[in-house]
Amino acid sequence: MTARTFGKAERLHSKKLIQELFGKGSSFYLYPFKVLVLSNPNPNIKLHQVLFSASKRNFKKAIDRNMIKRRGKEAYRLQKDLIDDCPALIIAFLYTAKEISSSEVMHTAVLQALKKLKQKHLPA
Repeated sequence: MTARTFGKAERLHSKKLIQELFGKGSSFYLYPFKVLVLSNPNPNIKLHQVLFSASKRNFKKAIDRNMIKRRGKEAYRLQKDLIDDCPALIIAFLYTAKEISSSEVMHTAVLQALKKLKQKHLPA
């Protein structure tokens, strides 16, 4: 089990990698998130990199968007050890619901998404 932190190295912030994720990545929908995933093309990076996003169109106030992203990051931070066995992935969680979901709903959705990613990307 790794430390339950969510440091800067785990955050996806490279514009090049984000464009590649949106261009070549596979996706699935799991309420309230659309999850995009791509194997990390850089072999030097051993950590999973994750991005959380909430639409400005659906949530006009920055405080609402920040709360959604904060809840998603916390759910991921607590459950990320599920995908430790997988090779390095680039993951984006795009919040698609029209209303703010509770923390429990987000924790459940992130848990199910991580289980699905583990099944799909676990080395044989």
